[in-house]
Amino acid sequence: MTAKNNIVQLQQYSQSLKLMGNQFTITVVAENEKEGNESICLAVAEIRRIEQLLTTYKNDSQTNLINENAGIRPVTVSLEVFNLIERCIGISKITQGAFDISYGSIDKSLWNFDKSMTKLPDAATALKMVHLIDYRNIILDKENTTVFLKEKGMRIGFGGIGKGYAAEMAKLVLLKHNVQSGIINASGDLSAWGFQPNGKKWTIGVADPDAPAAPFSYMEVSDKAVATSGNYEKFVTIKGTKYSHTINPKTGLPITGIKSVTVIAANAEFADAMATPIAVMGIKAGLYLIDQIPDIYCIIIDDNNTIYTSKNINLK
Repeated sequence: MTAKNNIVQLQQYSQSLKLMGNQFTITVVAENEKEGNESICLAVAEIRRIEQLLTTYKNDSQTNLINENAGIRPVTVSLEVFNLIERCIGISKITQGAFDISYGSIDKSLWNFDKSMTKLPDAATALKMVHLIDYRNIILDKENTTVFLKEKGMRIGFGGIGKGYAAEMAKLVLLKHNVQSGIINASGDLSAWGFQPNGKKWTIGVADPDAPAAPFSYMEVSDKAVATSGNYEKFVTIKGTKYSHTINPKTGLPITGIKSVTVIAANAEFADAMATPIAVMGIKAGLYLIDQIPDIYCIIIDDNNTIYTSKNINLK
């Protein structure tokens, strides 16, 4: 008798769709198209579940219930939402408030990043708007899993961490279903695990801020997450200066001087959450912080296209 050849040729399958208001591309390695599509559907279902949990566009979402009861009463939430908020507060502490989910109280009328915006709001008005941004006024009761926003008018939002959290959770669902390799890419915040069908690591392009479709550098990654925050996503140019949509929660004004921040970490939620505060903190303080935390790396590009990197990172 001759032994049959049982080697199966693995293939790569991808699908792109709009989820959480962003373009998600889900890539999996599978034995055939049916298996690949089933895996992609599992990931999409998980991302949609998280969107329902965290959205501010649905009146009955847990996020909105917390916001509606600001200054009134604590709101009971699921353990998942409670734990996420607890981790967000932890990131606020290590970034000294540069990351803060209570940024939701900034009035959209203050910053409108479209062509109609021709002048900056004055610094005093901006400062008045940010008095409600303070993660220390998010009161958690672990025993009862309640969240209370101390000040009336306070609002939380997960724009700075939600995509990364969704990518990480979708990856975990796929791993539970024995999907050994894939990438969940949430508009540049991605989690990659395993290897390509040819056995090599995944090759990730780091976007060039001046031409986001063209990478300026590549990294080979496996079991890593990459998140980029850049001023090319949303910005306004006023009197020749480019202002990023990234707002400093302490001043209410947008950051300048940094074109993009790319963070590489073991976890997509953490990478996503750290990219924006590094931009807010600035190059020196941001890199200093990254160098203090194990297993996290950073690439910063300033307005003059100078590239700064944290320790132990090699660009190709």
